[in-house]
Formats: sequence, structure tokens, C-alpha cells
Amino acid sequence: MPVSIHHIPRLGGLDHTMALMRDPYEFISRQCRSFGSEVFEMKLLLRRTLCMSGAEAAQVFYDPARFKRAGAAPLRLQESLLGVGGVQGLDGAEHTQRKQMFLALMSSERLQQLAATMTDTLVAAAERWSSMEQVVLYDQLHEVLTRSVCQWAGVPLREQEVTKRARQLSAMFDRAGAIGPPHWWSRHARNQAERWIAEIVEEIRAGKIDPPQESAARRIAFYQDSRGQRLNPKIAAVELLNVLRPTVALSVYIVFMVHALHLHPEYRSRLRQQDGKFAQAFVQEVRRFYPFFPAVPAIVRESFEWKGMPFEAGTRVLLDLHGTNHDPGVWKDPSRFVPDRFLDWQDDAYTFIPQGGGDHLRNHRCAGEWLSIALLQAALEFFVSKLSYALPEQELEIDRTRLPALPRSRLVISNVRLI
Repeated sequence: MPVSIHHIPRLGGLDHTMALMRDPYEFISRQCRSFGSEVFEMKLLLRRTLCMSGAEAAQVFYDPARFKRAGAAPLRLQESLLGVGGVQGLDGAEHTQRKQMFLALMSSERLQQLAATMTDTLVAAAERWSSMEQVVLYDQLHEVLTRSVCQWAGVPLREQEVTKRARQLSAMFDRAGAIGPPHWWSRHARNQAERWIAEIVEEIRAGKIDPPQESAARRIAFYQDSRGQRLNPKIAAVELLNVLRPTVALSVYIVFMVHALHLHPEYRSRLRQQDGKFAQAFVQEVRRFYPFFPAVPAIVRESFEWKGMPFEAGTRVLLDLHGTNHDPGVWKDPSRFVPDRFLDWQDDAYTFIPQGGGDHLRNHRCAGEWLSIALLQAALEFFVSKLSYALPEQELEIDRTRLPALPRSRLVISNVRLI
């Protein structure tokens, strides 16, 4: 039965952190359904936390007059996944100005350059893969994307350090949600990567390294805030890693894309024969259907009521990204993989939120969303039209208990050859 609109249902128990970690992608939406409410209360790390799901909830969540991001992310995520002092934790004019720096990197021309660089790197990698009996695609993609984004971003990368840097960048997102030694490795990897990038920033400022004018490395190294001050090297490193790390994290989506091609081979001929519209629809359905980042946090700025329910100032709130992308009230047959749903889809900032919702500049929607789409489309063309491969017998079931979710096999391919 629907709950009273003046009461936020509360989940019983002392703390629900472990329950959320055991089921990070379905926990919030399942509890919302059980309560018959778009909002419920739980304890996360012993702190009172409200959880929200659905497009209407997303629209409220991305209202900067009601929510702020400063102090919202748990420290363990700042010290591994996000970094301390980056754009994700800013609000107001400071956030807008910093965000403009990232959006300036996303011109169509620059994205095409990165897509072409990644394709060339994939071709070179495939030549190596052709001599291997089996290839664990997820692991191999870390180096492919590390090479590609460092070249594009103007970050010097010696051949002998590619594997080391790829492991550091991937550890930030692949181990951030873990407990114990894997999480400690994630934090250590971030510390090492921040020192590496901070040194590069200082060398750029000293004229020892001269990256291209439009590169992320140069723009971030010489970025000035509203007071005309440059970022200190550590914060500049955090922001440059906010370009490198999410790009390497696209290895998750590329694995899911190859997974979808395997389970739905009927789409291959359409992808080869049709124009880019269906390819983009396929990419968008991968981003909607597969689990990527489960939820995002914010803090209530000032007390308000929504649908009669009280949101008190200082309360932490989680917005359910994955559940919103599978809301049956918005998406027909949300548990089915149907790329055609995006052929006539009208862009909506709150119903389709795999990388956040709202406006890219005004809100905390990911500035790299266009980069994600461009690289996924280029990768899709590569795996459909430029590469021949097979999938040997393996565990293709998606492990949704890990962050990020992945096929249990990490997706193994064999018999690789360029077409």
C-alpha cells in the first residue's frame, strides 16, 4: 500500500551499508518498490541517509537550490575514486567555472581525434592479441585506453610505464568500492597517480613539457579560478585524473558492448548496413541497460518538502541511477535489451541518467558524457567491422555484487584477427 505522503518510510535495522554493498545496483529500487515510495530512509555508514529513485526524484535531486555536493561523497571514495578537491565536490559559481574548463575539452573535433587515436591503438593491440590463445578483454582495454587518453590529453607516457599507469588508473574505479586490501590498493594507486600527474603539471608550468594548446594537460595546468589563481599542483592532478580515470573506466562499457553483441548477434548486420543512427541507439541502450555506477550522493542545502515529505538540511541523499534507467513507468520492458527504443527517443535530462542528470554545465551531470558516447561508437565500429574474434566457453553472467559490475570472466575472446 502507498505510504502517507507526510511520512518517509524507514528501513529497519542499525545500519544498511553491507546490504547496499551486496546489491549495489538493485537495493534502492527494490526498497522503493516495497515501500511504494520514491524515497525511503536508511543508515549508511551509521549516518541517516535518504534514498531516491525515478525521474521526478532526479529532477528534484539536481536542483542546486535544494542540494549541494560539498561533503556528500564518503571520504573513502574521495581518497580512491574521486580525489579530494575536484569538481565533483564543488557548488555554485566555483563549480560552474571549473566545469566550463572540462566542457571546453569536449569539442566535436577533439572528440573525433580521441576516437581516431583509440581506434589506432585498438588496431595495434589486436595485432598483439592475434598471437595470444585467449585475451581477457577487460584487462587489455585498460592499457588501450590509457595509451589513447594520455596521448590525447597531452600527458607524457613512456612505453615502459604504460602497464604501471594503466593499473593505477584502473584501480581507482575497479577497487574503490571494495573492502580491506583491495580498497587500500585503490587509495595507494590514487596517491601514486596524483604524485605522477602533479609533477607533470609543475613541469608544464616550468616549460619543461609543452603539450598541445587545446590539450587537457595544458588547460588544467594553466586554469585560473575567479581570483586569478592557478590550482595547486595536487588539485590540478586530481582534475587531470578526472579526464584520464573516467576514460579508462569506459573499459567497463566496451566489455558490456561486446557482451551485448554476443547475446544479440541479430544486430550485427544492422550495425554494418545502417548509418550511425542505429549505432548510437545501440550505444545508448548499452549505457541504459547495463550496470555502471549505481548511485550518486548529495547533501540537502536547506530544509524543504517534496510531495509532502520532509528533507532536512544537512541530510545525505542518494539518487538511484541504475534504478531510474530501469523504471518501468518510463521504459517499456526495461529488463530487455532493445536499442530501437532510442531511435525516436526524445532527449530527457532526468529519465536517462547513466552518468548523472540535469544540465551538463549547471548541474553535476558528467562533463565527459559526450566523450563516452564518441569512444563507445568508435569501439562498436571496431568490434563489428574491423575485428574477427570468438568467445570461448566462459562465465558471461554479470556479477552485480562487484563495483563496477562485470561478466564473471571479465570477457574472454579468442581467435582474434583484423579484418
